[in-house]
Amino acid sequence: MADKRRVKANIRQLRRVKTWQLLVLLVIVGFAAATFLRLNNTDMIQQRDAVLAADKAGDEDAIQSRLYDLQRYVSSHMNTDTGPFYLEGQYYRDAQETVDAAKNDSNPNGNIYAKAEAVCKPQYTTWSTSYVQCFTDELAKYPAASNPATSVTLPNTNLYRCNYSGPLWSPDFAGWSTLVCLIIVVIIIARLMSLVILHLLLKRHYRGI
Repeated sequence: MADKRRVKANIRQLRRVKTWQLLVLLVIVGFAAATFLRLNNTDMIQQRDAVLAADKAGDEDAIQSRLYDLQRYVSSHMNTDTGPFYLEGQYYRDAQETVDAAKNDSNPNGNIYAKAEAVCKPQYTTWSTSYVQCFTDELAKYPAASNPATSVTLPNTNLYRCNYSGPLWSPDFAGWSTLVCLIIVVIIIARLMSLVILHLLLKRHYRGI
């Protein structure tokens, strides 16, 4: 009989906090967590756009500064994965410098670069993937003995690729609100399981009488 009373007391204690109340609290905290996660992602996008703007402007000091700010922010905030993006402006500037150096060279291959640029530059006002392809195609027209590919190579595009990943959890508003959501979910599941177990104990007690 004492065990039965103790089980019933535990059931009454668990029922003091209603499941629907926990669900309402979960919705409120979940909305807050989603908002903070979204803000983290929005801030990351703004900082990534700042990097791309600096890259487009050609300010190398600003590029490095914005990259550092972006990397530092992403590393300390969840839901801030940047995904792969490229410093296209920097690549095209470096590629142009490589081409100019080869074009101005005194060796015979220098004329080949000048000829390739003379063909492609009127077709494309700025450096682009299409321009690079045109330039490469023009160089390929010359005999292997005078092919400038052996003397100069355009920059590796992988060196201009950026991709930062945020942590799975971070101690900010998004992280703490997400953690509270998980705790509430665990409490709801544990509460429901406890009620089921206590009811089963009561039924078993009645069968034993």
